[in-house]
Amino acid sequence: MRRRRPLRSRRRCGPHAQIKESVVSSTPTSAPAPAALDEAPVTARLSVLDRFLPVWILAAMLLGLILGRAVPGLDDALDSVKVGSVSLPIAVGLLLMMYPVLAKVRYSQTAAVTGDRRLLAASLALNWLIGPAVMFALAWLLLPDLPEYRTGLIIVGLARCIAMVLIWNDLACGDSEAAAVLVALNSVFQIVAFAGLGWFYLQVLPGWLGLSTTSITFSVGAIALSVLVFLGIPLLAGYLTRTIGERAKGRTWYETRFLPRIGPVALYGLLFTIVMLFALQGDAITSKPLDVARIALPLLAYFVLMFGGSFVLGRTLGLGYAKTTTLSFTAAGNNFELAIAVAIGTFGVTSGQALAGVVGPLIEVPVLVALVYVALWLRRRHYPQALPTP
Repeated sequence: MRRRRPLRSRRRCGPHAQIKESVVSSTPTSAPAPAALDEAPVTARLSVLDRFLPVWILAAMLLGLILGRAVPGLDDALDSVKVGSVSLPIAVGLLLMMYPVLAKVRYSQTAAVTGDRRLLAASLALNWLIGPAVMFALAWLLLPDLPEYRTGLIIVGLARCIAMVLIWNDLACGDSEAAAVLVALNSVFQIVAFAGLGWFYLQVLPGWLGLSTTSITFSVGAIALSVLVFLGIPLLAGYLTRTIGERAKGRTWYETRFLPRIGPVALYGLLFTIVMLFALQGDAITSKPLDVARIALPLLAYFVLMFGGSFVLGRTLGLGYAKTTTLSFTAAGNNFELAIAVAIGTFGVTSGQALAGVVGPLIEVPVLVALVYVALWLRRRHYPQALPTP
């Protein structure tokens, strides 16, 4: 008779990572796993939220767009109270979304990430050299006759993601510790380099190439406040939660009992953020469908090129699946909240530059959800050793 193996203290990940709470909470971590847990189909043990994640995300986008069009003055009401330059409801959603992911990070292991010079160098090059250059090239190639939208996309290319990328990385079973380090690194560079890169890509480089230039100014203080609120608060909360939880109950309890309970909060936060974001900008998106289609094309090309190129680079460097996935999502994601705030503050809420930033999440969310499944498929095909053990 085969002996049943005990449940391992292993962090779960992927779109189907949240096993139904009844299964997790009813099985002591020190006891053998019941036969039902070994033999039941995986999908039978998934929550409804996780099983149909792409459906819920698309439904959240649609609901937000409908609310933005159907409720007069809703966008003004949502945008009336802000945290920094971001609407309060969106700020709440972002914080809820990021906290469980950062509570999952094993902070004691981040030193190993900071010592991986290949990963850090590749991430800096992709995010601050290659990414902005790729967006600049795509914007000029595909929108040569639409200068406002072109400028908006170039601003998007300069704003590196420090929020939703943690969700995509977690869903794709990337390296949580590496993601925390790379996001923190991008945050520092965002404060230091954003204004200088904006000047270079909107004035200096177009001038060298004989193209039209655009004058723009940035508030370094506003950028720093955005980073402090949307990364600093959930990062501190996640660190304190893990430190206190492990000291009080131990790592096994923390990772097998506590994390599965707070894990769904990240997805609830994501869905709430999507609804609020699209409700806030729904009128702008739906009133100009042809313009939205023009803006969407370079964005789609950008996400695919950055993710695919980063994944190839990570595999070439021998980073392994988890770090390669983290590298790819941190390179492909963008901070649309910052880009929209900069565009509105500089060019106005009804400007084409602002619309280009608004269209960003409309394309990013479904594309990066699809890339999560692409990454998991690549893991099965090229990294069988990275698959979870039964």
